[in-house]
Amino acid sequence: MARASHGSVLDDLGVRIASGEVAAGSVLTLAQLEEHYEVSRTVIREAVRVLEAKQMLVSRRRVGVTVQQPELWSNLDAQLIRWRLDGPQADQQIVALTELRLAIEPTAARLMARHADPLERAQLLQLAEQLQRLGDAGQGDSDEYLDADIEFHNLILTASRNPLFSSIKETVAEMLTGRHSHGQTPANPFEDALANHVAAARMIADGDEDAAEAATRRYVEAVLSEVAVD
Repeated sequence: MARASHGSVLDDLGVRIASGEVAAGSVLTLAQLEEHYEVSRTVIREAVRVLEAKQMLVSRRRVGVTVQQPELWSNLDAQLIRWRLDGPQADQQIVALTELRLAIEPTAARLMARHADPLERAQLLQLAEQLQRLGDAGQGDSDEYLDADIEFHNLILTASRNPLFSSIKETVAEMLTGRHSHGQTPANPFEDALANHVAAARMIADGDEDAAEAATRRYVEAVLSEVAVD
C-alpha cells in the first residue's frame, strides 16, 4: 500500500482488528507490519502501543504482537467504537450501544431530576424543544439535529452527578454519530422516541424522578426497536 502516516496506520490496523479481518489469536510481527504499511519501525511501534493500551494487542518477546480476544478490549473506548462502526458489523455495534444506554440512561434521568440545577433543567427543555422542532420539520437526519441530540444526552449523563455515567458521554456520542453517518437516523424521527425525549425533559425539569425514568426508558426502547438487527 501507499506510504502511510502514524494516524492512517493506526486507523487501518484498528479497523482490520475490530472488524475481525485480523482475527483474535493472530500473531503479527513489527517487521511484517513495517513491510505492509511501508513506514518506519517507529511509526509501527507507535500504532502498536496505542492498540496495546486499548487491550487489543499484547506484545510477547520472541513471539510478536498477538490480537487479544474481543471481550478483553477497552470496548467503551470511543476510537474503538468508531472503528467498529466503520466495519461490517456496524449494525450490531449500534444495537449493543443502545442496549448499554437502556441500562444506564433511565437511571441517569432519575438522578438528573433529583440533582440538576435550574439552569441545567432549562437547558434540557430547550434542547428537547429544538429536537421536536427539527424532527417536525423533517430534519432529523441533519447535523443540527445530531448536535442537539448529543448535547441532550450528554447533559443527562453529566447532570446525574454520577461520574461513572458521565464517563460514557463519548461512547454515546459515537453511537449517535455512527447512526447519523450510516444513514440510520430518519429525517422524520420515530414519534414515540421524539415525544418521550420531550416528556423526559419536562419530567426532569419538574423533578419527577419516576416519570423521568419511565419516559427515558420509553425513548431508548423506541430507538432500540428501530435499530434492532434480525
